[in-house]
Parts: sequence; structure tokens; C-alpha cells
Amino acid sequence: MKTLSPDQLALAYREACMQELQALKPGNVHIFADGHRMTIHHFFKSIDASANILCQPDLTVGERIFGAVKATKEAVGLNTNLGIILLCAPLVQARLQAHQFQSLSESLNQVLNDLTVDDGMLASHAIVLANPAGLGSVDQYDVHLPVEVNLLEMMRAAQHVDRIAWQYANAFLDILGFGVQCFDEAMAKWQNTAYATTAVYLGFLTHQLDTHIMRKHGNPLAMTVMAEAQAIEADFMASENPKLLQKRLMDWDASLKARNLNPGTSADLTVASLLAKALI
Repeated sequence: MKTLSPDQLALAYREACMQELQALKPGNVHIFADGHRMTIHHFFKSIDASANILCQPDLTVGERIFGAVKATKEAVGLNTNLGIILLCAPLVQARLQAHQFQSLSESLNQVLNDLTVDDGMLASHAIVLANPAGLGSVDQYDVHLPVEVNLLEMMRAAQHVDRIAWQYANAFLDILGFGVQCFDEAMAKWQNTAYATTAVYLGFLTHQLDTHIMRKHGNPLAMTVMAEAQAIEADFMASENPKLLQKRLMDWDASLKARNLNPGTSADLTVASLLAKALI
């Protein structure tokens, strides 16, 4: 792969985050509607705060995660991007250290296998600092206690309750496989990045339970949201002009927010898919 500088990586990260915000993502924050006591401007500030430290050279994955989360917390005082940072830090690391003839996937596997106890400790500190809903303790490990295993082992222990942790344990298969492929197929159909981004988001909502909703509200409500998504996603993907579905998407957006349901994991996976597409 062609070498990318830290500045180029930071730009790719910024563009992936902005692209996701510019797409209509029902239940999440986007340019068409704020929600969940957060505004679009919180996310703009979060991008600016986290981009450079996340993509700074000569850092470990754990240092990228903690530095970016800390900078975000200082900038906006909210957890706007913990999941995004947890997913993007290994992708950035993989792109920085990839050899000329090494694929992003191959480099990422090496990054994941090389994760250390220090990475686990720093990621745990970042999670505690961000204080996300429903996350913090898993069966074997608790981020509030001293860390004695590497970050990959931590994520393996949490993968059954958190789809972001599942990515670490399964070589980012949702992102490098499903997410990137869905984006490519939608772009081939519509040649519109906003529509393609919405397609990726709806695709994640349709094919798996959103674990942010699952942890915060339980499986039954997560299953209800997935069923609602399936009906909308089928019509969205069949449409020649997705703009005609905008009112329906906005109505569902309002309904989800009225019920305090935020498919945050699906949004995080969407950002990471957009970044992976840019880095391949």
C-alpha cells in the first residue's frame, strides 16, 4: 500500500466522521436533527479534538485511544465518540505500520495480535473517562479494576455484549467485510456518498442487534428496533431515489429519539467502515 502521512490519516478520519454526520441516520445525531441531549456541534468539536492525537506517529493503540478520548472529553464534556475511537485506533495503527505489499487486513491482524497489557490499561482508563451507557464490566474483567490482560483479551471477554469488542475478537470482519461491501454496492447504485452511508447504517441495524441499545434497554427493545429497521432498509435499498424516503426516515428518527433509543453502535461501525474504505 502507498504510505500515508499522519496528516493524511487525520484527514481521512475527519472525512469519515463528517461523511457519517452528513447522512440521515435515524435515532442518531446527524445534520438533519440533533438528539439525546447532544447537538451536531458537539460532534464537530469532537472530530477536531480527536483527529490529530488519534493519528499522531509513534504511539501505541492504547495511547491513541486514551489521548483521543481525553481530548474529546476536555473539548465537549460528553461521550460523543468512544466507540469510534476504539474502532479507528487499530485501523490507523495498521495503516501507519503496513508494509508496502501488505494489505490493511493483514496489517490489522498483526496490530491486534500485538496488543499489550498497557494498551488494555489505557483503553480501560479511556472507557472509565468516557463513562458510556451500560459498559464497564464484563464477566471476567472490570475496567474499574487493575488490568492484567492485553486489550485483545479484554475485548474477547466483552464480545458477547458489545459489537465493538467483537470487532477486535474477529479481525474487524463486520467492517472490512460487510460495511465496506455495503458501501461499495450502494455507491455503484446511486453514486451518492450520503445515501451510501445511510445504507451502511441501515445495513448494520438490519443484520444484527445494536449492542448500545441492547446494553441500555435490553434485548426485546433491540429486537424491536432491528425489526423496524428491516422494513425501512428493504424499501431504501429498492429505491431508485432514496430522497423520496426522507420523510419516512425522519419520522422513524423522531420515533426512536422519543423512546430514547440511540443505535450508537451501528453509527460507530458506519464511521469505521468509511475510514476502512478510505485506507484500503
